[in-house]
Amino acid sequence: MREHADVALWDVARLPRPSRVTGLTMAGFRAHETTPVALRLIPHPAVTLALVFGAGLVTADAATGRWQRGSLVAGLGFGAVPVRRTENFACVQVRLSPVVARAVLGVCPADLGGAVVTLDDLWGREASRITERLADASSWEERLALTDALLARRREAGSPVDPEVAWAWRRIVVSHGLVRVDRLAAELGWSRKRLWSRFHSQIGLPPKRAAKLVRFDHAAHRLAAGQDAARVAADGGYTDQSHLHRDVVAFTGVTPATVADEPFLAIDDIAWPAPGHLVRHGTTEPEGLLQPHR
Repeated sequence: MREHADVALWDVARLPRPSRVTGLTMAGFRAHETTPVALRLIPHPAVTLALVFGAGLVTADAATGRWQRGSLVAGLGFGAVPVRRTENFACVQVRLSPVVARAVLGVCPADLGGAVVTLDDLWGREASRITERLADASSWEERLALTDALLARRREAGSPVDPEVAWAWRRIVVSHGLVRVDRLAAELGWSRKRLWSRFHSQIGLPPKRAAKLVRFDHAAHRLAAGQDAARVAADGGYTDQSHLHRDVVAFTGVTPATVADEPFLAIDDIAWPAPGHLVRHGTTEPEGLLQPHR
């Protein structure tokens, strides 16, 4: 169990099987501490959906400067977001590949603009009904299965992105953000301008910015694993360690040394293991299907 002096311990649960929606992962979080805690969400190459249920609340500092409350959606490539959670906080956090985010959410990632918005703004009354059902559920297994089924139905009814755009996104992810945009365009038989326009309108970021985000995410996780910053920079396609430093600060507002120990990045290492595991961080809520993380 990883612990931080400034962060609560968490119960973390995950589906024991891959989601019914390709490109979707989720985990359930329950904080142990009963006092409010301030955290910072670190950008991730996915659209993030937080379904907050029960008595606890979470607020996030949106790009507009207004604090958003309740269930939230963070657009692709959002800046580091200060988050405050109250006591008894619990949520199902979903990460949506931008390839499926439009179909699931009913809004294009580009329309989110990297901002944090309330789910009520997107789904209206349906958002409240979902969180009420999560609160009434008797186990994490039930909550996660319920969420997965709901999002699968929305995915089936939604509009997919162009297959060429989906292919380009996958190439960026597989390469850890190191593939060149002109090479992607050439392999597709598109001009750079056409790739930029289609990709940006459907994914939510220009391809070069998307590659930069994926590269940062890979580097941040290597830093959190305790790897040397100079080695991370060299292997990650950065010109030098200073280049890595500038990118990390640009995405998070803090240095590489600080981001490596961010609470949510630490939880991330536990909450998103390979499919087929349902893990637990902490010991508060007895669940027969939860197994200790090792």
